[in-house]
Amino acid sequence: MAVHDAMDVLNGKWKISIVAALCFNKKRYSDLLKDVRGISGKMLSRELKEMELNQLVKRTVLDTRPVTVEYELTDYGQNLKIVIKNLAMWGLEHRKQIIGK
Repeated sequence: MAVHDAMDVLNGKWKISIVAALCFNKKRYSDLLKDVRGISGKMLSRELKEMELNQLVKRTVLDTRPVTVEYELTDYGQNLKIVIKNLAMWGLEHRKQIIGK
């Protein structure tokens, strides 16, 4: 089933948050670590590698001193922006539903 395929790629606690953090611009690893609250460095590294394998994220090593690594959504990963937008809208509606605001 297609939903199961999508959930296999976006499984876990962090991938949606990482995609959301990358929706608007490239980010360095340290920026992602700050933006995705609660994630450990080891877990962020693991998730980014899986997302790279699934062609959602592109990793670019810049020739700087010290070396800088940037992450961005691939063109394919950009397709998830609408999913993130809809999920955020649903989250706002759900909050209103539950707390009545």
